[in-house]
Amino acid sequence: MTVIPEEKGVEAIVAQESVASSAKRGLSSPWASLAAVVIAVVWTIPTFGLLVTSFRPEKEITSSGWWTSLWNWGFTLDNYDEVLNGSTTNLATYFINSIVITIPSVLIPISIATMAAYAFAWMKFPGRDFLFVAIFALQIVPIQVTMIPLLKLYVQPPFNLQPLAGSDAPGGGLYTIWLSHSIFALPLAIYLLHNFMNQIPGELIESARVDGAGHVQIFTKIMLPLMAPAIAAFGIFQFLWVWNDLLVALVFGSNPEIAPLTVRLAELSGTRGQDWYLLSAGAFVSLIVPLVVFLALQRYFVRGLLAGSVKG
Repeated sequence: MTVIPEEKGVEAIVAQESVASSAKRGLSSPWASLAAVVIAVVWTIPTFGLLVTSFRPEKEITSSGWWTSLWNWGFTLDNYDEVLNGSTTNLATYFINSIVITIPSVLIPISIATMAAYAFAWMKFPGRDFLFVAIFALQIVPIQVTMIPLLKLYVQPPFNLQPLAGSDAPGGGLYTIWLSHSIFALPLAIYLLHNFMNQIPGELIESARVDGAGHVQIFTKIMLPLMAPAIAAFGIFQFLWVWNDLLVALVFGSNPEIAPLTVRLAELSGTRGQDWYLLSAGAFVSLIVPLVVFLALQRYFVRGLLAGSVKG
């Protein structure tokens, strides 16, 4: 075994500290702060323009840019009134449909992924590594490729099971939407939660086993509390994905009565796109719920993103 002289070890530590210090100085310098502010402003300008456009009259939207409103004030709530009340179906119905679709589509993959991640991280069984690699590889499969096989499986299930899609679909097609979103989310959920769970010190698990705890107790009393940031971070991503989804709802939702809010937004511009000016107001109406969810869980968001990135 090669022994490193004490002087060289000290020099290596000092070199690492100097690199970290220089990186910290570079990131905290006034120029770095100025660049961050510029990037933030440039990133926010389109959203601010969309917000201003949502309050402008139709004639001004079609004749001039949104920035002209900064010196030529003329705002109105007509666009929001048209979005909220300009349909034969109450917009609250679309909100409820989106919530009914989104909540199970978030809870189902999280429930399955947490148990699967624990099994891959802390349970030994034949073919574990192969199955994990296979699940990881499923992330590269495009969603569009799987829609026709899934739809055929829902309409004509094997073993004479009841069809989940079609004219007589139970729940109007909600089951197929829930299952589809869960299937599409599981590979990424299992991969992310496994990486986080794998970073938990093994000594903690061993001490629990010495005290007589089984896998169920370890999972429920130790793993789930520690995994709260990672679960919340993935839950936010999945919530935003499902809430803003239109393709899955149109393909697997066989009943128009369960149409989510995105379907209403797609109908706002009209069959020929003549009412496109309403899209900005509709976008901010649909933004309310995801914004509330993100603000409520933001304290877990950064912790979940950084989970598993470092050891110790």
